[in-house]
Amino acid sequence: MSRPTGNVRLKAARVAAGFNSQQDLADALTEHAKHMGIRGLSIGARQVRRWESENPPWPQPDCQRVLVHLLGQSLEALGFVPPWGSEGPVPDPVRRTLIAGGAVALGLAVSTGRAVAVSQPATAGADFEAVTRSHRRLYWSVAPAKLHPAVMAHATLGCVLLPEAADTTRRVIAAALAETYLLAGRIEFFDLREPEAAHETLLLALQAAGEADDPLLGSAIIAHMAFIPGWAGDRESALERMIAAHTYARRAPASAEFLAWLDAVEAECETRCGDTRTALHLIGHAEDVLEEGNEYASPAWMDWFSPARLAAFKGNTQLLAGHLPQARQALLESLDAMTPADDKQRTVVFGDLAAVEAVSGNPAAACEYAGKALDQLAVTWYATGMDRVREVRRALAPYQHERCVRDLDDRLYDWSTTVSVLRR
Repeated sequence: MSRPTGNVRLKAARVAAGFNSQQDLADALTEHAKHMGIRGLSIGARQVRRWESENPPWPQPDCQRVLVHLLGQSLEALGFVPPWGSEGPVPDPVRRTLIAGGAVALGLAVSTGRAVAVSQPATAGADFEAVTRSHRRLYWSVAPAKLHPAVMAHATLGCVLLPEAADTTRRVIAAALAETYLLAGRIEFFDLREPEAAHETLLLALQAAGEADDPLLGSAIIAHMAFIPGWAGDRESALERMIAAHTYARRAPASAEFLAWLDAVEAECETRCGDTRTALHLIGHAEDVLEEGNEYASPAWMDWFSPARLAAFKGNTQLLAGHLPQARQALLESLDAMTPADDKQRTVVFGDLAAVEAVSGNPAAACEYAGKALDQLAVTWYATGMDRVREVRRALAPYQHERCVRDLDDRLYDWSTTVSVLRR
């Protein structure tokens, strides 16, 4: 079997231009972006390595401009295949939809230079956005596995509409498309536990946000991308993405709530990577930011954060730091402040309270909270909440012969939940 040669066209163009290593090209591209007036673009050797791989990803808009300008060749000449025109092997249907959709989201006419007739009326943006808003609300009540196909189908429609729209309508559709892909990515990561798919979907969301020129939406997407390495314990990659998220947030008026959420995301990543001290400092800063407030309102799409959610973040971090009384108090305060829209998060808080009691040596109380989490999961499924219950059951191993733990096992391993419990 022959060894893959990668993207030989880009490699040849790099060497011909005098860049002997991938790092040399990365440095040159970063510097060239500054001369072109593209602020904040930083390209590393790892990105160039991906571009020189067997199946190079289609570059983002700013990267496209710099690559073409510096190397003097079109993207196709550099070995990049526009996903909307690829005739090669096609992966699974969902992935095919994602790739094709994301490519068009960049703007077929802009990326290829071909003229596209503008035919969509001004109302198309508002109509497409209205469905996006509906999906946003449905996320809190519809089973994620059932909502996800509808969200992806809507994204596919947005990708068809985008190159047919102009000016304000185009920006409205692009922003709604970015939010749609963001929602799909959230479902894939938090609900379906598919981090690789979530990463690719969130990249498409970021590309659409760039087409809309919406830095705040871009910041939110990048912060969600930080969860992926953060939950895997890759602190360096998570921090890199959080730096980018904060950078984008500085380019637009950001509400105190949004800035506090960024701190909370970074705190969760730090917690997952074992640095609870830094995480608690970040949460304290988030609390100060919320208390101080500012003049800006949060965007309508930011419906996943509140003071109650911040208290839940705090309680989980305190739990993992071993500050059990403080964790119990924060989690109970979070429960008291929650609304019916927080039902998914409620399963996580019940799970964390169960963990507090398990570590404190109170198996009966731990099982009671775990049971409440299962009650809520029966109404609103949330993979993250089930993960918390599973963690609690492992912590209850020393008490597994007690009646309350056996009763919990009966619920965990009934016909309706066994598959979910054993899936991972």
